[in-house]
Amino acid sequence: MRAKTFRTWMQYLQSKDRLAVIDKNVSLQYEVAAVSKKLDGKKATYFTAVEGYSIPVVSGICSSREDFAEALETDQHGIIPKFTEAVASPTPCRLVDHTEAPVKENIILENINLMKMFPIPVHHEKDSGNYITAGLFIVRDPVTRKQNVSIHRLQVSGKDKLGALILPRHTFHLYKQAEEEGRALECAIVIGVDPVTLLASQASTPYGVDELEIAGSLRGEPLEVVRCETVDIDVPAFAEIVLEGKILPHVREPEGPFGEFPKYYGPRSNKEVVQITAVTHRNNPIFYTIVPAGYEHLLLGGIPREASLFQTIRQTVPSVKAVHMSPGGTCRYHAIVSIKKRNEGEAKNAIIAAFANSFDIKHVVVVDEEVDIFNMEEVEWAIATRFQAEKDLVLVHSSQGSKLDPSTEEGVGSKMGLDCTVPLNSEPMRYLKVYIPGYDEIKVDDYINSEATIKSVHSE
Repeated sequence: MRAKTFRTWMQYLQSKDRLAVIDKNVSLQYEVAAVSKKLDGKKATYFTAVEGYSIPVVSGICSSREDFAEALETDQHGIIPKFTEAVASPTPCRLVDHTEAPVKENIILENINLMKMFPIPVHHEKDSGNYITAGLFIVRDPVTRKQNVSIHRLQVSGKDKLGALILPRHTFHLYKQAEEEGRALECAIVIGVDPVTLLASQASTPYGVDELEIAGSLRGEPLEVVRCETVDIDVPAFAEIVLEGKILPHVREPEGPFGEFPKYYGPRSNKEVVQITAVTHRNNPIFYTIVPAGYEHLLLGGIPREASLFQTIRQTVPSVKAVHMSPGGTCRYHAIVSIKKRNEGEAKNAIIAAFANSFDIKHVVVVDEEVDIFNMEEVEWAIATRFQAEKDLVLVHSSQGSKLDPSTEEGVGSKMGLDCTVPLNSEPMRYLKVYIPGYDEIKVDDYINSEATIKSVHSE
């Protein structure tokens, strides 16, 4: 399995010439992020010489759909079906002994100083400090014993403290329950896992589903986990680094600003605080960071959203073929939907279903199945030639959206849907796309003679 661990995936990328090894001395202040951004979507970056640290930094391990498809051992068209099946049929994890868990090779319980221990970068100009951006944040429901996995931005706010942006979802629910009882919520932050586990952490699931079990289903075998030292949390045994801790009750401290996925800054405000109680890591650990608003960040959030969106639309429009959260829409705000239209009005139903799936979705384009929804030139062509605002536009005003969208009023704004499907009663030739017979079979190299020259030049 090429993506069995973080390290086996690094080896795979290197074997495919998709890992750029950076030997030049680099700074944590912007330079790691800048170089990684330059190679965004092309190669992962492996920094061997970060100023002041012996620990290397890696970024961009999955910055294209092809990367995620290869990690899942499928193709681009197989990503969503495989992810959907895994969400529906989780595989329980396998708890292993400390001796079988490389992440336990080093255990630190005292004198924790995160910035002295790990090369945690500053990514953007106005960021308020050093941020952990790729840590799986794991908490446990004390009643059901089920764990929840998510990713939150984590600002280093002290030697052993982190400021956390925890949005009102499952982790927030468990934290508020604990806070109302006057107790801290135990947590673990896991840095450096395989891309399959990373992707599983972002699954949109009902409350009570453990994303690590979804990772096991995606892998085709149980994910090996090990119990933490100071908290009642199970973490991936082959992770690079684990920070154990607790979210303190009734404590808020300033966090932010921070450059977020819409390519704007999330504002500064008082946020929850994580007190670190222990650190464990592999020998010669590798620190993993995600550059915010890069392809890796966008796709990591977008692909699981596509799986959820497909399921939602299929309940209303069974003939839906595929969905795509486009990078230009930050993989959150723009959805392109392909359907095989059988009844007039289905495209508009698909638009309404998409809006109902996620408050983040702002613009929806619905096209016929022959339009390649991953090719934005084809999508734009469908808008240009199959859409008339007078009859094909759906508008919803004063609707909840993303608070990180600066064009909204505190997250409240308008949504728009475009029905770009061909009318069922249209004349056969009216929307027939031009086609050159034999075009798909032509191999251009068979027609070009690289040694041929123009033998005569006509002069006036």
